[in-house]
Amino acid sequence: MNFGPAVPAPSGAEPPAGGRRARQRAGGELGRRGLLLGAAAAGLGGCLDFHAGSVAAEPKGSTFAKIEGARIHYVDRGEGPPVLLVHGFASSLNTWRGVMKALEPKHRVIALDLKGFGLSDRPPGDYSPAAEAAILLGLLDHLGVKEPVRLVAHSWGSSVALRFTLLHPERVERIALYDAWVYESQLPTTFLWSRADGLGEMLIGAFYDERPDDKMAIAFYDKSYVTEELVESVEEQLDRPGTKAAALAAIRGQRFSEVEKLYKNIDKPALLLWGREDRVTTLEFGERLSKELKRARLVVYPQCGHFPMIEAATPSTRDLVEFVEQGAAPATAPPVAPAPNPKPAAAPEEPKKEAP
Repeated sequence: MNFGPAVPAPSGAEPPAGGRRARQRAGGELGRRGLLLGAAAAGLGGCLDFHAGSVAAEPKGSTFAKIEGARIHYVDRGEGPPVLLVHGFASSLNTWRGVMKALEPKHRVIALDLKGFGLSDRPPGDYSPAAEAAILLGLLDHLGVKEPVRLVAHSWGSSVALRFTLLHPERVERIALYDAWVYESQLPTTFLWSRADGLGEMLIGAFYDERPDDKMAIAFYDKSYVTEELVESVEEQLDRPGTKAAALAAIRGQRFSEVEKLYKNIDKPALLLWGREDRVTTLEFGERLSKELKRARLVVYPQCGHFPMIEAATPSTRDLVEFVEQGAAPATAPPVAPAPNPKPAAAPEEPKKEAP
């Protein structure tokens, strides 16, 4: 089943022994079809449970703040001009580990787990980009950050960043977006089906945590990043209480047809960083967004999928640091001739490969 950019980054917790992959593969395609037909025939569309409070073992020193009624996990490191990092769908702030290390020497770096993801709460409520943007605003106010931030986001987090910029332009100095997921035409059919009461609960309940290894593989050009350890860690995250309910609420909140008309009004300097071989948010959407944002520049990384901060870590991080320090997209980045756009596919969100 196609669930868009939906596989999280590892949390850093110890992966559980064993896993579901053998059981999932044993069922095969016929088993999955049978489950879908059986669930539909039985009218399965029961409620998915949200969860407030701790969802997993919390590393020592973890910091939380109560924002908009949710317990939000965040990190706040370094000193200097503030940079706010926003992860993508079904992911966490751990996506930014390498980027944070590069930015910390000269910047105050703030990263958070959005409501419903990572170690943050999964309470009932609104999970739309506008609601998540309210979390950003609340966290900045909680931390006493009044000057405009350098706003950096990935995939679905880019829709949160753009909505925040439209709602609070005075709080944003510039924007950097990795492989943005911000258009109605990017939504897979299953996201549209999931808007229906009952059907969404059935689809997410039955298939959201299915075959995370296959979903992650779609997101990478280099499949060596999809390790057994990573897959087991992702499975642990998918099992956290409230995860499916929060994911469905976030899927239902992805309605871009009206807000995408407003992107042309954003006049902040913008850097778009894109993997040329991205099958989740294909390059055509980067080209489109670069034309609609008034002051955008698109930089494309070859032999790279949905995660330039991982697969093209050195050049993409160099370009990001230069952008946030100078306030302009890098002028020296070599042009890259785009390859033919691969067929869009549902993908995982943001696993990470540890730096040596």
